[in-house]
Order: sequence, then C-alpha cells, then structure tokens
Amino acid sequence: MTDTPAFDRRMLEALICPLTQGPLDYDADAQELISKSAKLAFPIRNGIPVMLVDEARTLD
Repeated sequence: MTDTPAFDRRMLEALICPLTQGPLDYDADAQELISKSAKLAFPIRNGIPVMLVDEARTLD
C-alpha cells in the first residue's frame, strides 16, 4: 500500500481543461493531466487533480 492515493482514471471522463474546455490526457509517470489544446500540464497531488491555470506547467 502506498502513502499517495492513486488517481482514479474514471475521473478523467468528467474533467476538462478549465481554459479551453477541451479533453485531458493522463500522464501517469509525471502525475499530470495534459491539455494539448492549452499546452498546459495540471499536477495531480495526493490523487487529486489541481485544475488551476496558475498551478499548471506550460508545455513546450
């Protein structure tokens, strides 16, 4: 058993990018939700996606 809760992939069906309203991809290795349309990566902390644009990492 791990200390960090796992991200529930079923949640991905309900989540959209807060900036573009587009779909998100799950990056399990980086623990991020990727918005290709916004070129942003939203972090997942303790199993909870942080869907704030100010907390997102910009993708190249």
